[in-house]
Amino acid sequence: TTLGATPAAGVAGMIDHTLLKPVATREMVAQLCYEARTHHFISVCVNPYWVEFCAEQLRGSGVKVCAVVGFPLGATTPETKVYETEQCLVRGATELDMVINIGAVKSHMDDVVQQAIKLVADACRRMGALSKVIIEAGLLTEDEKVRACELSKLAGADYVKTSTGFGAGGATVEDVSLMRRVVGSTM
Repeated sequence: TTLGATPAAGVAGMIDHTLLKPVATREMVAQLCYEARTHHFISVCVNPYWVEFCAEQLRGSGVKVCAVVGFPLGATTPETKVYETEQCLVRGATELDMVINIGAVKSHMDDVVQQAIKLVADACRRMGALSKVIIEAGLLTEDEKVRACELSKLAGADYVKTSTGFGAGGATVEDVSLMRRVVGSTM
């Protein structure tokens, strides 16, 4: 969820209505947008291909468009993530969910991880968008979760998120609590 200025009060105004399945059709994405407008969700979250379509569908509704980058594996190059970010923002996204390079975290390549996040976060900031980092907590040890959150914060990302929904496990209360302890209340 994304907190902040919301089109509606309450829980609905904190929901990223998401459709990231590879079989998502135009009709399914249109339905996603319809539901987001109807229920006043904060955003829809879609694969990059659908960003422009969603921006058209949601124009004037107050519902934002969020796109995923490096999704779902996080194993693309930093330059690819930046290019994908810029393309999504030009097409109408105002939020980006970047999947962290999980293998680099596990390899203790903290400088590589932090630099990739910084490049995407900087591109978002230049274009007036929010940057969110998906750490795929279900694949990380506790130490790796802590480092991934610390690196996200140091790199200037706006948010950290638990998972893609495509990896091993999803959000847990323990992971959310750990992440909050690490990043504090500023993220």
